[in-house]
Amino acid sequence: MATAVRTRGYLDGLDAETFDLHAYLAKFDPRLLAEPEGRRTLTRLDPLLFGLVYLRHHLRDAEGRLTFGDAHLDWCRAARAWVRPPTLPAEHRDAYIAPRNMGKSTWWFLILPMWAAAHGHVRFAAAFAASATQAETHLSSFKKEIDTNELLRRDFQDLCSPAKRPSGSNVADTQSMFIAQSGFVFAARGIDSSNLGMKVGERRPDLILCDDIEPDESSYSLDLAAKRRTTLVDAILPLNVYARVVISGTVTMPGSIVHQLVKHARGVETAPWIQEEGFAAHYTPPIVKLASGYERSVWPAKWPLDYLKSIEHTRSFAKNYANDPMGADGALWTVDDFRYPGPEGPDPITHMMLSIDPAVTAKRGSDFTGLAVVSWSAETRRCTVHEAIAVKIPPGEQLRERVLALLDEWPRIGLILLEVNQGQDVWQAVFHHMPVRVKTVSQSEPKFVRAEGVLGHYQRGRVLHARRLRELEEQQCAFPKAPHDDLVDAVGSAVRRFLPTKSRQVSKAEAASYL
Repeated sequence: MATAVRTRGYLDGLDAETFDLHAYLAKFDPRLLAEPEGRRTLTRLDPLLFGLVYLRHHLRDAEGRLTFGDAHLDWCRAARAWVRPPTLPAEHRDAYIAPRNMGKSTWWFLILPMWAAAHGHVRFAAAFAASATQAETHLSSFKKEIDTNELLRRDFQDLCSPAKRPSGSNVADTQSMFIAQSGFVFAARGIDSSNLGMKVGERRPDLILCDDIEPDESSYSLDLAAKRRTTLVDAILPLNVYARVVISGTVTMPGSIVHQLVKHARGVETAPWIQEEGFAAHYTPPIVKLASGYERSVWPAKWPLDYLKSIEHTRSFAKNYANDPMGADGALWTVDDFRYPGPEGPDPITHMMLSIDPAVTAKRGSDFTGLAVVSWSAETRRCTVHEAIAVKIPPGEQLRERVLALLDEWPRIGLILLEVNQGQDVWQAVFHHMPVRVKTVSQSEPKFVRAEGVLGHYQRGRVLHARRLRELEEQQCAFPKAPHDDLVDAVGSAVRRFLPTKSRQVSKAEAASYL
């Protein structure tokens, strides 16, 4: 047992760049690994070693190499918490978002539950996916191993044998459920199946796995995402409030469940349900930024840094690697439309304004208030967006204080441009006696038409972003499909004031299509 404990310490703090597989394996006595009891003892507290001993064929690449990324080591460290039974409701609820093809399903639906089942850390695993077929495929992979893996069958006979009735027939060995002689249960369901009350005898799931529970964007919508979240919160989680819960996935659409979890993990924005249900979200970026200023790949052996940098500008990278729905297919902006200051530095500032697209309320379902700091240079005749912030603050003293703080931060601001299509009296009460002039504007053109004109300035190189403005660029690339477009409106109002464009006539039918 001492060897296993030392190895756990060896893994702590390591990442893909510092992890040495040979040094890791050298910690173990090969004589113990040659015997069933030794293998069981050494792997009981070490899911990584379990994977290498029993499921190594799932960890090799096409060339037969064994390599690991940051996320794989993180997941093994996280799964070790399953050794101790939960003592509080919602104590172990985690979401893991990583690049596509990082091996999430292999680890979370095969290696880690197999390790936990073999050693009795978990007694009932319930696996959910976007469809029943997808979930049953995970169970099929699990069953294939217990049916054909000779080493696993030799060391864990009770796990690899189905439970029998007195008549000799299997208790459950179907596409959607397996019950082992050891008592372990693995059930697989589509997330929209009837799940309430799932139990075997008096036992309920003590491990709930949700893998890619959202379909591709082409067959998904914000309404469906809201319904799926309701299913998760109201039907899946109540199966057992003490269960360990793992959500793993990749973003498919702006505003989706996984997208909300990415934002939470990055500290950008927290959807109320995430905190209410006690989830911790863990985001793995494809390119790791080091404190020294250097960068490295999250999985160097699979994705060399040069390769990731060569595709970093593409929508595919944003969506499938960085879990940034800028990769979603919006109707106007693409990542190629964003320009940043060159080696000569930022444009000299002639005028600067704070543009506000306000929300009338700060209720859970209401829009955000968009705040954008935008300047114009007479020398280059182009705009620069310096800041773009979306906040959910009630229209009152808090919003006033936030605006005053921005004026202190950007002393060159000489104008507040305020859209007042709604709640004009409210905004007059909030923005009275400002230290700079307040100009109100009412929009009459359809939102899509206004955005088209602003995009034209972007594509002609007349608008720069002072730096990567992730939230703004995400909204622009997803527009008009994004769940929120407050920053698109705030920036657009400022750009249109600095760089006015001739309004085009819009038919009634076209105007109706933008609503």
